Amino acid sequence: MATLNVPEVVPSPVEDAEQLKKAFEGWGTNEHLIISILAHRNAQQRKLIRLAYADAYGEDLLKALDKELSSDFERAVLLWTLEPAERDALLAYESTKRFTSNLWVLVEIATTRSTQELFLVRKAYHARYKRSIEEDIAYHTHGDFRKLLLPLVSSLRYEGDEVNTTLAKSEAKILRDKISDKAYNDDDFIRIISTRSKAQLNATLNHYNNSYGNDINKDLKADPNDEFLKLLRSVIKGLTVPEKHFEKVLRQAINKLGTDEWALTRVITTRAEVDLHRIKEEYHRRNSIPLDKAIAKDTSGDYEKFLIELTGHGDA
Repeated sequence: MATLNVPEVVPSPVEDAEQLKKAFEGWGTNEHLIISILAHRNAQQRKLIRLAYADAYGEDLLKALDKELSSDFERAVLLWTLEPAERDALLAYESTKRFTSNLWVLVEIATTRSTQELFLVRKAYHARYKRSIEEDIAYHTHGDFRKLLLPLVSSLRYEGDEVNTTLAKSEAKILRDKISDKAYNDDDFIRIISTRSKAQLNATLNHYNNSYGNDINKDLKADPNDEFLKLLRSVIKGLTVPEKHFEKVLRQAINKLGTDEWALTRVITTRAEVDLHRIKEEYHRRNSIPLDKAIAKDTSGDYEKFLIELTGHGDA
C-alpha cells in the first residue's frame, strides 16, 4: 500500500509531457503544474512520461527540470522523477563522496530495500558510474566499517518467511557471546547480520530478547559514542523495523535547529511508494503530530507543497 494519490483517470504520458513542456515555457516556470502532474504519478507512469518527453522534445526531462528549478524543490523533484534503482544509485554514489559522505545512507539502502531492489541498484550504479558500488565503498571506507558495509550491499538474502528455529536459537547465543566479549567486528557476528533473511534475523533477535532479557540494540549501546556501534544499531533497525529507522531520520531532520532538507527529501521521495503510511503512523505515535503538519511547520514554498503532496494529507 502506498500513500501516493494517483488520479483514477491518468492522462497519457504524451499529454503529461506536453503539459510539462508548457510549464517550462513563457514567463517563469509553472511550478504548480509540475507538482500537479509529477506528484500524482507512480514510478511506472513517471518513467513513461520521461520517455514521451525525450521522444517529443529530444531532451531528457531531468535536464529540463534541472534548468527550470532550483534548490531543495529541484532536488526533491529530480530524485522523485528518477527510477527507484537510479535514485538509490545516485544516493549511494553521493554517500561515498567527500563533501556528501554519509555511511548511514549506504546502510539505509542496503538494509531497507528488498534483495531484488538492491540487485537493481547495483546494476544501475554500474551502468551510471562505470564501476561497482562495492569498489567505491571499499575505496572510501576502511577497517570495521568496510568489513560490515561490503557484505551488506552485496548480500542476496532469501526473501521468504521460512524460519529455522534451531538456527535462530544458536545464532542468538553467538550474537550474545560476541557482544559480551565486545567482539562487535567478529566474522560470525557480521555474517549473521549481513546474510540471514529478514524473517530469520527477526526470529534470532526475538530469541535474543527472550533469552537474555534485553533488546540487542540496548546491549549494543555499551559505548554510546562508538561510531561503529551506532552504525550496527542502524543496520539492525533497518533490517528489522524499517519504519522506526525512517521515523528517527525524519525526527532528527525536522526537529533540528535548521532542517536537514537532504534527509527529509531522501526519506519522502524513496518511501512514498513503499511504506510511508507505516512511517507516518510511527511518526505520529512518537511525536504526537502528523508528519504532514510537521513538514509544513518546517518548510515553505514549492518544496513544502511538493513534499506534502507526496506525503498525503493526514491520511495515516
